[in-house]
Amino acid sequence: MRNVTPYTGNEHFLTASSQRTKAVWAKLQPFFADERKKGVLAVDAKTPSAMPAHKAGYIDRDNEVIVGGLQTDQPFKRAIFPFGGLRMVEAGLKAAGFEPDPSVREAFTKYRKSHNDGVFDAYTPEIMNCRRSGIITGLPDAYGRGRIIGDYRRVALYGIDRLLEAKHEERVQIDDMWPTDEIIRLREELSEQMRRSRIWLRWRSSTITTFRNPLRMPRRHVQASYGS
Repeated sequence: MRNVTPYTGNEHFLTASSQRTKAVWAKLQPFFADERKKGVLAVDAKTPSAMPAHKAGYIDRDNEVIVGGLQTDQPFKRAIFPFGGLRMVEAGLKAAGFEPDPSVREAFTKYRKSHNDGVFDAYTPEIMNCRRSGIITGLPDAYGRGRIIGDYRRVALYGIDRLLEAKHEERVQIDDMWPTDEIIRLREELSEQMRRSRIWLRWRSSTITTFRNPLRMPRRHVQASYGS
């Protein structure tokens, strides 16, 4: 393995929570208390979640040096993920006492195919029967986000510019190949990876800092990986 230094020691290098961490945690306590009493406090039911979908929200901006920005624009405000499956979103909203947004339903029934729509299209009658009877569990439709997980460690190790350069090199290698189904799909996927990397760069730069080059400080590594 390259770019890795294994740690074989124990936990004694860890330190107690800093005053910054304690200050942020203290500001969260009223939200925890309210949520225990009322349930889900707020949901943005109109905006499908994506990297640039919400402006950065903060608990205590002056003391947030690691994560630097919430996934929505305020603490304890939930986002929706209809790209995984609309029915799951609508059921969750109703269970929490919120109404689904009609515009989201229209978009994801008329214009946009979700992950689960594609999964059900691929199921055979035998799989559907096994699913209904409970003989088989853990099928892909149970995972609403589609299980596409970004490996953001590479951002910290190499920087976005180098990753984009590598993806461009991969694309050049297949541009002259005969356009089979596999090659066409690979071209599209590489283009999407580069597009999403640029979106991610703009999004993260709006919250804390840029990640164009390899990161040297441990704190910045955590910002790049955990903060994403």
